[in-house]
Amino acid sequence: MELRQLQYFVKVAKKEHVTQAAEELHVAQSAVSRQIHQLEQELGVNLFMQKGRNLHLTAVGQLFCSRVETILKDLERAVMEVHELLDPELGEIRLGFPNSLGIHFIPSIVSEFRKLYPNVKFRFRQGTYPTLIRDVVSGEVDLAFISPFPENHDQVVGNIVLTEELVAILPPGHLLAGEQSITLNQLKDDNFILFGNGYSLRPIVWHACLEAGFTPKVAFEGEETDTIRGLVAAGMGVSLLPEMALYQSFLLQPSRVRISHPKVTRTIGLIHRTDEKLPLVAQSFRAFLLEYFGLQIDTPPSQ
Repeated sequence: MELRQLQYFVKVAKKEHVTQAAEELHVAQSAVSRQIHQLEQELGVNLFMQKGRNLHLTAVGQLFCSRVETILKDLERAVMEVHELLDPELGEIRLGFPNSLGIHFIPSIVSEFRKLYPNVKFRFRQGTYPTLIRDVVSGEVDLAFISPFPENHDQVVGNIVLTEELVAILPPGHLLAGEQSITLNQLKDDNFILFGNGYSLRPIVWHACLEAGFTPKVAFEGEETDTIRGLVAAGMGVSLLPEMALYQSFLLQPSRVRISHPKVTRTIGLIHRTDEKLPLVAQSFRAFLLEYFGLQIDTPPSQ
């Protein structure tokens, strides 16, 4: 059994198509088919079954694929650790974060870190709250910024690095647009533009509205801060967004107003998998971040 066979097998399992897998692997289709056939012969089982033009994993194939993926990830990690032992400043950090942190927050801290370690590479992965948790647990990323911080979770641990205020954003012509601050209850008759289900900001805004004594009337839902900001600026409704999501300037710009009551905030945490030994370069980045946010630098997690 060869490493190439396992790599080809996983790629075909993901694409469910030999031709598409071969294109991504930059090899001939016949080479992929041959390696899969040899692997099945060696194992003495069928790993795939034909369904129309696609290949689907058999029950045995699914079990084998999950094990092979773990092996390939461990091998990738082992190669990375060898390179880091030779030169810790040449490693790669796999970092996850929500979309709202990608405008200013992530570029700023990565830029500061690279002043100290200019040769370190980053592999970024954006996601929602549940997908970021999943990516940390599965080992797809080493570290992830997440909001809100998961206080009690069996498989991830970390630190709250920042608590950020949410502000009201209003159409420029809104009656309250010129105010220094408002109470959230003053927006009870407005249409709200919120993130869809699965995005962490939605329940924060929803519960704040309930605390203010009303249920928000949702007129539109979006998946990105730019979309929500643009719809508000166009007069389609009001919303609440973190301040760091409002750094960029656009032609259509909503008005922002502070909320005096209730205070609406979100926690931003940095998490990693419980009891996981982080790669050396990721340990350095984590220590840098804790110091950057003025937190106590604890002992790096170890197995």
